Amino acid sequence: MSETSTAPDDLTDVLEAHRAEAARRVLALYNATVVLLLLGIAGLAIYAFRLGPLVGPGVESSFGFAAATMFVMGALLVHLVDESYRSWPLGRKFRPTTPAPVTPGGTARVITWLIVLAAVLGMAYVLAQLLM
Repeated sequence: MSETSTAPDDLTDVLEAHRAEAARRVLALYNATVVLLLLGIAGLAIYAFRLGPLVGPGVESSFGFAAATMFVMGALLVHLVDESYRSWPLGRKFRPTTPAPVTPGGTARVITWLIVLAAVLGMAYVLAQLLM
């Protein structure tokens, strides 16, 4: 009779140990990947800034490659955070809201912000070239 009363406690202990091990594994993978990605992004940023003015032969393509790789690493970092959050062994604490439908007004806002961003980046580039 005492065997059956301790069995649920043993099962609970085993499940808690399994959850704790899974949490440690997910956090170890997450921490290692985040550190490597941040070091890679920092290295590429330093490389991009060391290239100097973008007028030398091959410098524009090197800068473009470094910037594109930084964006890919940033996207991978966001994907890793999302994926580790979804596979977290303790479960999700809340459910995200459903996204709003795509409307013409929302599309117009996105296009407007893209145009403003392109204009600001263009002005920043011209200003940086004038100052260098």
